[in-house]
Amino acid sequence: MAANEVPSETPSEVRGEARGETRRRASRYVVPVAVAGVAAATIGLVPALAAAGDPDLPEITAQQLIEKIAGSETQTLSGTFKVSTDLGLPALGGLASGLGGLGGGASSTADPTQKLTELASGTHTLRLAADGPERQKLTLLDGSDEYSLIHNGDDVWAYDSKSNEVFHEKGASEGPEAERKELPATPKELADEVLKAAGDTTSITVDGTAKVAGRDAYQLVIKPKQAGSTVASVKIAVDAANGTPLKFTLSSVEGGKPVVDAGFTKVDFARPDASVFAFEAPKGAKVTEGAEGAEEAAKPEKLPENFEKEFGKGFEDFGKGLNVIGEGWTTIARLDTGAPAPKTEEAPKEFQGLLDSFGDEVTGKFGSGTLFKTKLVNALLTDDGKVYVGAVTKDALVDAANADK
Repeated sequence: MAANEVPSETPSEVRGEARGETRRRASRYVVPVAVAGVAAATIGLVPALAAAGDPDLPEITAQQLIEKIAGSETQTLSGTFKVSTDLGLPALGGLASGLGGLGGGASSTADPTQKLTELASGTHTLRLAADGPERQKLTLLDGSDEYSLIHNGDDVWAYDSKSNEVFHEKGASEGPEAERKELPATPKELADEVLKAAGDTTSITVDGTAKVAGRDAYQLVIKPKQAGSTVASVKIAVDAANGTPLKFTLSSVEGGKPVVDAGFTKVDFARPDASVFAFEAPKGAKVTEGAEGAEEAAKPEKLPENFEKEFGKGFEDFGKGLNVIGEGWTTIARLDTGAPAPKTEEAPKEFQGLLDSFGDEVTGKFGSGTLFKTKLVNALLTDDGKVYVGAVTKDALVDAANADK
């Protein structure tokens, strides 16, 4: 089918401060939004399109498809999907252990804030079940081991079969009403907001159809109109019948494997049995309550020795010199720390190998500095203490630093 192009959403500055708590609770409210959010954050690899070819579906505009997503009434589903993420980073095993030290060490291997960071790299198979805003279950399958995260009413349970540890938190259903009020009231209002935010930096097209997990789907494609972004495109496959996002693919201008390639390999929209969300700690399992984990993680004595003295000096005013350069997809955050950038050899040993492996020395009118690169977000730390960060190319960061001189 022919592409229908309209102005679209831009990855402009996120308005308001990002709230970890809001992200943690998002999946409780609307199942289609949860599916799209999990995909965007790292979901997975979907099999190739059906051998029979793309489905023949009625024409639809980008605005109509956005309204279809927003108006989806899907509340129940179960399915399997794979997560494949390639940020172009070195192996993160050492980094994970280093960050564990910074946080005082997780009190439980089942703590979701620790376990789900594994989705940031590699390929993972997951099972998902949802029954409205009060019950969801996500199971991460790695070989013979399983990790399950269950929200059931007022409780959140997480279980790590490898260590036989359980994490439990109460109060999962508190506070949704205030957050819901911040959302547009109707699908059309949401679509209008998306299109209004786009400006001239982005385009959206409905570019063909696909078969995903046996379902007919439209393909919504979002692309920057600006040069210098690391994002080549964002593609979302949307269920033609009910508007549920089925697949998410984020591609980099570097080419190769997508940064995130995400979607269901099997999906069923029938209501899962209530027993799916029931949980009882296995006999002999160590159970950690959420409050205990937060208290343990906050203990400062677990920081690497001399971390504050050797790596944190000069950063007392960190954040005071924040400026924003550019707009839309090529927005760059510039931070003037007011102090020389720390050298790799000054970093705690947990980080030295990581910094060496993806940091490149660069020079320009600004002097010299180190570029830390991924396929999506890059950061330039100049030797005079300025930091430039954005989902932009190396050249865009160097140009921004040169323009300051």
